[in-house]
Amino acid sequence: MQNEATGLVLEIEGLKTYFALESGVAKAVDDVSLTIRSGATLGVVGESGCGKSMTALSIMRLVPKPGKIVGGKIIFDGTTNLTELSEKEMRQIRGNRISMIFQEPMTSLNPVMQIGKQIVEAVKYHQEMTKKDAMDRALEMLKLVGIPSPERKLKDYPHQLSGGMRQRVMIGMALSCNPKLMLADEPTTALDVTIQAQILDLMNRLKEDVGTAIMLITHDLGVIAEMAQEVCVMYAGVLVESASVKEIFTNPLHPYTEGLLQSVPHMDRDADLKAPLNTIAGIVPNLLDLIKGCKFSDRCLRAREICKSEEPPIVKIGQNHFVRCWEQSR
Repeated sequence: MQNEATGLVLEIEGLKTYFALESGVAKAVDDVSLTIRSGATLGVVGESGCGKSMTALSIMRLVPKPGKIVGGKIIFDGTTNLTELSEKEMRQIRGNRISMIFQEPMTSLNPVMQIGKQIVEAVKYHQEMTKKDAMDRALEMLKLVGIPSPERKLKDYPHQLSGGMRQRVMIGMALSCNPKLMLADEPTTALDVTIQAQILDLMNRLKEDVGTAIMLITHDLGVIAEMAQEVCVMYAGVLVESASVKEIFTNPLHPYTEGLLQSVPHMDRDADLKAPLNTIAGIVPNLLDLIKGCKFSDRCLRAREICKSEEPPIVKIGQNHFVRCWEQSR
């Protein structure tokens, strides 16, 4: 699946990341292809366990053992295939040209190290700077992400900061080396609504100021509507639909995408507060015991016999709208 636009920062072609376990092989990411343009935000949505975070970790080459990338290409900046690089070569890219905001900043930051020193460590590793220049850069990052009294906060430890402040520190650290691509794995999880809005506004401003492309992983379709230009919908390790934000919200073609959109509460539609919210019946399948055919067929109200026996191919419907569904294939 190729994006017709120019200026691609990332092209993933047929990515497969599997976990070989005693009980079988779990296909966490199975033949996923996507692209991200320079200065754009790609939203990746889907239920927990669908492969969103594992796709990001595959890009960073941080797949936990016994997981392994067993197929596909991850082309960064037009030429570099990340799957072919050595660990030493990846360390020059990771945190420098590609950075990641992890889902829980408290477990991502070193609890016994001042936040200023943590940013300095990253900057000095990738940039030719003196310790003083690196500390000035760290201070600049804290100011950029809107942390009050940044000079004092440089000497604070992670536990002395609120969740929102820690998340800002993670964003500042991720941007400290001016990366071309930032992977944001649910960056507003567990934050209150006000702080969420501030973090999203900050990411939008930084994207415009720095020109960084963003891969935004989230469960919140409202965040996707506000932040992203393009959307990929994942289910059970596969990509089931991708299109522009407008196309996804106005013309969803896959039953799973439709279900996700219908499960979002609307004040005008759901006036009866006692009425149950719309849901998708069933649960995400066990990756060690996947059904034959379409992985969503056991939860799909429109499933046919072919859906239960053959995996549908991903097909192009209109400009840059791709869907994996037999209903659209025939």
